[in-house]
Amino acid sequence: MKQLLEQQYGIVAEEEVNMGSYKAFKRNDEVYMIIPTGNIENEELSELEQIALHLMNKGDRHVAAFVRTKEGALTSKWNEINICVLLVRHVHPSKRIKLGRKLAKLHYRGRSIPFQVKKISRIGQWKQLWEKRLEQMERVWKDKLFQQPENEFEKMFLESFPYYMGLTENAIQYLVDTEIDYEPMASDGGTVCHERFSESLWTSHYCNNPFEWVFDHSSRDIAEWIRGRYFANIKTYEPDVKQFLNDYQSVSPLSSFSWRLLFSRILFPLHFYECVESYYITNSEQQRHMLEDHFLKFLSQSSEYERFLGNFYQLAEVPVQKYRLPQPEWLAGS
Repeated sequence: MKQLLEQQYGIVAEEEVNMGSYKAFKRNDEVYMIIPTGNIENEELSELEQIALHLMNKGDRHVAAFVRTKEGALTSKWNEINICVLLVRHVHPSKRIKLGRKLAKLHYRGRSIPFQVKKISRIGQWKQLWEKRLEQMERVWKDKLFQQPENEFEKMFLESFPYYMGLTENAIQYLVDTEIDYEPMASDGGTVCHERFSESLWTSHYCNNPFEWVFDHSSRDIAEWIRGRYFANIKTYEPDVKQFLNDYQSVSPLSSFSWRLLFSRILFPLHFYECVESYYITNSEQQRHMLEDHFLKFLSQSSEYERFLGNFYQLAEVPVQKYRLPQPEWLAGS
């Protein structure tokens, strides 16, 4: 890889450094990350490069910049794999950062992108993506319904799916009502978000990696961080969630439309879908045991999760009356 950097990019690297799951090499204070691009088309890479340039021009020093080859190409080949090289100039351990503030600043800068983002956009697609996921899962459930469960996981899945189907339908309805009844504000415009934003994304080093990005409503990232924090420890999440939301809103206060989108996303049981999908995809026995443990934990904590949903607006200190925020009736007593 050092050779590749020198031959294709003219970069003489000194040493290998740790940048999470990616190979990375250092030269002076610069870090070069090697990213396998898989089947990503050039149009999408070009879009990511334009977004990265926009964020850097708006003052984000932590965006990883695309490095082109000596020939000016966005990708090169290493062992028959397409790769991109990204340059990170300011590598800071993320322990010192206020995550909520940093995320809000990224979202603020991302809202002013002066061109239409097409390839990585998820704006307005939640409903159809959630419905598709539900339909796929329902097909699997119906196929297995009249067979003897093969193991404990399958038994739990068959018994619990109707409950999660109900949660999903509630989330979709809440989302649809929001889009019909509420007017988005300027702060509700599409922005740079992450496929799945979590505490661990910026754990070892704070760096905005374009390959983590999607273009969406900012509530996506906030909801996914809260979900991850909640499940990391359902006993101690409250102060962290409050702090995160306060830090975020010190830069960018949330509108009533944002709060409703955020709540619909937390209501959507993504943890359930990811667990079941991963279980049926993996061939690793060890992975399956781990997923079975996760699943059992989710099921045993479902009433606690309902309590969390039922108290969410209160925990987040949202003026529910002022913003006219409804709560699903079945959560009222949780």
